[in-house]
Amino acid sequence: MVRLDPIAIEEVTAARERLSGAVLRTPLVRLSGENLPAEIYLKLENLQPVGSFKVRGAANVLKKAAKDQLSRGITTASSGNLGLAVAWYARQIGIPCTAIVPETSADAKLIPLQEAGGKVIKVPYGEWFEIVSSDQSPESEGYFVHPVFNPDMMSGHGTMALEILEDLPDVDAVIMPYGGGGLFCGVSSAMRALKPDTKLFVSEVETAAPVAAALAAGEPKEIIKRPAPFHCVGAPRVLAPMWPLVSRFLDGSIVVTIEEVAEALRRLAGKHHIIVEGSGALPVAAAETGRAGPGKVVCVVTGGNIDLETFVKILGREIPQKE
Repeated sequence: MVRLDPIAIEEVTAARERLSGAVLRTPLVRLSGENLPAEIYLKLENLQPVGSFKVRGAANVLKKAAKDQLSRGITTASSGNLGLAVAWYARQIGIPCTAIVPETSADAKLIPLQEAGGKVIKVPYGEWFEIVSSDQSPESEGYFVHPVFNPDMMSGHGTMALEILEDLPDVDAVIMPYGGGGLFCGVSSAMRALKPDTKLFVSEVETAAPVAAALAAGEPKEIIKRPAPFHCVGAPRVLAPMWPLVSRFLDGSIVVTIEEVAEALRRLAGKHHIIVEGSGALPVAAAETGRAGPGKVVCVVTGGNIDLETFVKILGREIPQKE
């Protein structure tokens, strides 16, 4: 099994220099509203060129890779956002890209991926998750960009922490949605190095909360992932190589309901004119419970690539069966 160490702060600062001009330094905006349990701030990664934070890690990996590694193209495994980020950057440097995606991936993510020049290979969810769970590259042509285990991916994501601390040096807590763990471990590595008293939380939805289950069991535990309108949230289990890092950094998992996520999405759109996908609204829903504490709480709004039909239904107070 692959062994992962905390990302050195030097790697994160180097990634920031490397990404200059390739990604957006996203704003930190305070959430307005009455009776909020904390000063809640939004790190708006939905404003990135590809609509999600994934471009930070993808661009950092590909900028660091040797030219001969990329000569036969790039392959990654993604539910959509990483595939789009890799395809977007690969197109800029003139390299073909292939994304292995689960059959459940939303067209809102796959269509832009293909428009960016990416080739899509759909596989059953179980087969896709096994690729993500393995530290071995699948049989495919080209350089494989692992969506989680790659330290350069995590150091790219960690650059968010530098921006958060510049804009809000006295931040008390950061909440991030949990997918594979690369975002959480990248940002948390930098936060622990620079402001170790910051509380670090993951936000999960009730239909798939593997981190909460792992915390309760003391180790990764298989769960039943139930259907939800936010397909990009949750997984059947915490990936085993990630657990030592996750448990080292984690101050808690805040589990919220589907309706709480939908309500956060509606408020962000209606009051703040911010369009987000389910994973982007999830930390906001978690912060609004008050369980991250009463201080200055930053929510990483990870992306805005939501299917418009799903978005309209949620705005109309309908909860669709799936995104």
